[in-house]
Amino acid sequence: MARMKNQLDALAAAAADPAIRMRRDLHQHPEVAWTERRTTYRVAEALRVMGLDPRVRPDGTGLTVDVGVGPPSVGFRADIDALPIQERTDAPYRSLVDGIMHACGHDAHTAIAVGIADVLSEVEDLPGSVRIIFQPAEENLPSGAAVMVAEGAAAGLQSIIAFHVDPSRPAGRLGLKAGPITSAADRITIRLRGPGGHTSRPHQTVDLVQVAGRMVVDLPVRLRAEIDSRQQLVMVFGRISGGGADNAIPTEIEIGGTARVPDPELWQTLPKLVERLTADIALPLGASVELDHRQGGPPVVNDGAVIDVVRDTVVEHLGSEAAEETHQSMGSEDFSVFLQKAPGAMIRLGVGDGDGGTDLHSATFDLDEGAIETGILVGAASLIRLLRS
Repeated sequence: MARMKNQLDALAAAAADPAIRMRRDLHQHPEVAWTERRTTYRVAEALRVMGLDPRVRPDGTGLTVDVGVGPPSVGFRADIDALPIQERTDAPYRSLVDGIMHACGHDAHTAIAVGIADVLSEVEDLPGSVRIIFQPAEENLPSGAAVMVAEGAAAGLQSIIAFHVDPSRPAGRLGLKAGPITSAADRITIRLRGPGGHTSRPHQTVDLVQVAGRMVVDLPVRLRAEIDSRQQLVMVFGRISGGGADNAIPTEIEIGGTARVPDPELWQTLPKLVERLTADIALPLGASVELDHRQGGPPVVNDGAVIDVVRDTVVEHLGSEAAEETHQSMGSEDFSVFLQKAPGAMIRLGVGDGDGGTDLHSATFDLDEGAIETGILVGAASLIRLLRS
């Protein structure tokens, strides 16, 4: 065991610098969901240099690669897409693409996964085969995970792990939790319609802006009143659009937001509840309403046995202080779709400076690249432990 530990420590250290260079290249050239063709090409190119045989998806977005001998029995998933956010950092590797940036750390996930492939390809007597999945469109509905699972990316796997960067946790620390670690998140679009009219005569029409204001304020409140007070639910709207003149009441307004719940049973009943309440708010005020409720994936539920394997790995390589307990968040992750096919775990990888860091999906988000070596080491070593177990 000591020999393997020393070998993995050395291989991860050697793989870190190339992985950091890849992360910076991907950060400079971000691509949003279902357009990640350059990213896929760069990853495939790096894997082929290692002597591996990556399989690119038919549309050129995303790929898989198997490392080792025989059918793969354990897997590692990395998401590769960026977000439609204008970067506001002064990093020398900041995004070169206007209006798009890696604000959620997927560039680091991808670079770590390439580094894991590099390490595993060099391990002597690897006790089986690992599938590494580079998934497009994690930030999108329909989900890239659902598409890749339907294509067979998870077929035959007995366990699978993934990282998600955590800027609230210092680099070198990992957040572990058995059981639910994320929540379900649904995308909700509400379209309100009315006859329109002049702002001087709102009594002769439907004041659609007022209806939209009532919807944004009242719907979350009414939802909370309809569910058990012990259950969590967060509904927040991020977009309202409609109208083109200050003195004209519009004929249509569209509202977009998310509803997040950690409880799987509440998640299943949420669409009908939202449908009823939107009608209850809009119709008495004279507006017609159309609801587009798109359910995301279920909460990520970590398997306790897999978490134990990862915890043992972290303690062996980094010490007991590096393995920290974490919480269930209201954020969502389509890695849950893979967990419907195989038990596994999502691990929170510290990338912050110890002061809380900038939150994910922020225009000023960046990360401590020292975490990349940590991710490569813990990822590769955990996969080997899973192969042996």
